[in-house]
Amino acid sequence: MTASTQPPSLSIQNLSVHYGEQGALLGASLDVAAGELMAVVGPSGCGKSSMLAAVNRMTDLTPGARVSGRVLIDNQDVLAGAVDVQALRRQVGMVFQQPNPFPLSIAENILFALREHGVRDKRELHGRMEQALQATGLWNEVRDRLHKPALGLSGGQQQRLCFARALALEPRVLLLDEPCSALDPIASATVEGLIDSLKGRYTLLMVTHNLAQARRLADHVAVCWVRDGCGCVLDSGPAGELFESARDPQAQRYLNGMLC
Repeated sequence: MTASTQPPSLSIQNLSVHYGEQGALLGASLDVAAGELMAVVGPSGCGKSSMLAAVNRMTDLTPGARVSGRVLIDNQDVLAGAVDVQALRRQVGMVFQQPNPFPLSIAENILFALREHGVRDKRELHGRMEQALQATGLWNEVRDRLHKPALGLSGGQQQRLCFARALALEPRVLLLDEPCSALDPIASATVEGLIDSLKGRYTLLMVTHNLAQARRLADHVAVCWVRDGCGCVLDSGPAGELFESARDPQAQRYLNGMLC
């Protein structure tokens, strides 16, 4: 399913994910154009998070996980065996539902990630750290306490620090797995503003249960569902068009709030 007239930066083709004998996702296909945000919505258990995990090979860390199909990032199949997975995860950042800063200082949360990916020059390390904190709106809030524990930040600040940690690695794609669901409304609005500011610079694939959020932020939307015990993509398209007139009747009912 083509999400835009622009060439896709991220193309998911016939992607299936199984855990042992249990199918989590079957035959999913989506295209996300460079600089656009696609929101993936649907009820719990329909394979949304498994889709994200497959894109940056987090499924490799799950015993018994099997992935088939193709995931192309700028026409390179990241599921191919010869791919450098560490390099892939530098290019495909991920932010999770729960803020998960390292139990380190605010600065070390970013510097540690950069050093793990081969950055050694002190000037570059600190320049990229400041740039990432500026991009997430955190710099002015934390510049005087960079060596304080990151776990002392508020929940919303911790989540923005996780964004900064990903952005410091200069990714091409950002995967967002319900990034606002654990936050209060004020922090959620701040993170939404951050996500909106990243459009145009990064290709974004975001899982959310918040349909209003998907309508506000997404350029395109995909609706996932469970059929025959396995997750699948029911429909996808431009956000405005899909909310008004999805091709799949079940997808339309879900977007209208008629199905939980």
